[in-house]
Order: sequence, then C-alpha cells, then structure tokens
Amino acid sequence: MQVAKGLGRGINAFFPDLDVKEEETIQELQVNELRPNPYQPRKYFHKEAIQELALSIKEHGILQPLIVRKSIKGYEIVAGERRFRAAKEANLEIVPVVVRDLNEQQMMELALLENLQREDLTPIEEALAYQMLMEQLKVTQEQLAKRLGKSRPHIANHIRLLSLPSFVQEMISNGTISMGHGRTLLALKDKTQINSLLQRIEKEGLNVRQLEQIIQQMNEDVSRETKKQKPARNIFFEEQETVLRERFGTAVKIKETNQEKGKIEIQFFNKGDLQRILELLAGEQ
Repeated sequence: MQVAKGLGRGINAFFPDLDVKEEETIQELQVNELRPNPYQPRKYFHKEAIQELALSIKEHGILQPLIVRKSIKGYEIVAGERRFRAAKEANLEIVPVVVRDLNEQQMMELALLENLQREDLTPIEEALAYQMLMEQLKVTQEQLAKRLGKSRPHIANHIRLLSLPSFVQEMISNGTISMGHGRTLLALKDKTQINSLLQRIEKEGLNVRQLEQIIQQMNEDVSRETKKQKPARNIFFEEQETVLRERFGTAVKIKETNQEKGKIEIQFFNKGDLQRILELLAGEQ
C-alpha cells in the first residue's frame, strides 16, 4: 500500500500542541467509557500495526496519555485512537487520559493534527487532510504548500484525486492501484471506461506508463468519433459571417437551430459599441 511520510514540521504552527502540558492532570478512565472521535479523518487502521502497538503496551504500558473531552455518552477521544484500539486489543480495562474542554472546531483540528504527524497516511487520507486544512484555515493551495514545506503541484495532485469516483479512491487507499494510476485515470475523456481499465490494471498488471499509453489512444479515438459526428458548417453561413464581420467591425456568428430557422449573434464590448452597431443596423433600413 502506498503511504505518505509525515506532512512536515510546519504543520505544528497551525493547531494547538498535542503534547500534554505540565499543568494538566493525568487521570485514568475505563476503556468502555471512551468513544471514537466523530471527526476522525483516518479511514484505515492497519490491523498489524495495532497488534504491534498492543504488544508494546502489554510490555511497557501506554506512555503518552490519550486526550479526551467529556460528552453526554462518556468521553470522546480527541487524540490517541490508535492507542485506544491497541489498549482494547491488549485487553486493558483502564487507560491514562488528559481531559480537555474543547469545542467542535478545536476537536476537529487536534484530530487532524495527530493524523498529519503520522507516517502512514494513504494518498487519499493525505488529500483529505490538505482539503480540510484549506477549508478550515481558508488558505489557497499555494499558501498551504509554503506553510507545509511542500510544492504546490504536490498539494494539487493529491487534491485532484478526490475528483475520482469513490470506488477508485477506495482502490487507491487499499493499495489495489497506485496514486499514479489514479492521476492517470483523471485524464480519461470517456469516464464510462474507468471500470474496464481498472479490470485491466488488475488482470494485466498494467504499470502507470502502460496505462497512460492506453488512455492516450482511447482519448484519440473519442476525439475522432466526436469529429465525425460534428456536422459540417454551412459554407454560405461562413461567407455571410465574413461579410457581416467586415460590415460591423466585430465578431458575428450565424447559428442554425433547425432546418430553416436560426439566429445571428453580433458581439459588442460596451454601451458605446452597442450604439454604434445599432446605428449601422438602422442605416441599413
């Protein structure tokens, strides 16, 4: 599975610190009192990684307390869901926590920060994180790139993946196809062909370069077919457009709406230009 390295130290400047502060009190809570973060941006928790963490917890305990907030149903995890899942895997009954008084936005921001600092983001998770940052902080791709120490194309290429159908995003996330495959599929003109191409990637083991060549050929076929279907323009209309363009000194388009009807479009650039054209038309009468 394709994973991303952390999003850079610049991310720490965006949100409050995840570290437990000296003045904060660490307490213990029952595992069954905790609920996952409803704003958790991570979609995949790798089973093997959770099991490895569970073994470490059995031997050394939980070294860093979870950050939680009080809710109607108990406590919601703000940061530390992997530790929570591993604690359950290790059959722990209690875990160390720090309770913070956070609003909805702060909860979302801290959950996002924790995930951005991790080393195993999938391309789709990384794209969603960038998108969420842009929306929350109201920054452009260029501004976000500078803050994170990334290139603007890096940010843009990830965010473009989110325009793919959800089932394609799922395949990128679970490693069935690569981010490169996904980016290449974005260039496909006839989107109804995506499924057949995905099947070929899986069955034939197509690499990104091979997929690019296939899509280039398919796009050329679509262009040729479209060109064939496009009716030839009436030569008489083209000749008269030239006459009218020279007469009025502006762009003129003659459009046929059906067999005998149509319309003439005369372009003007401002009110003065419109008045000039109207005077020319009036002079024709």
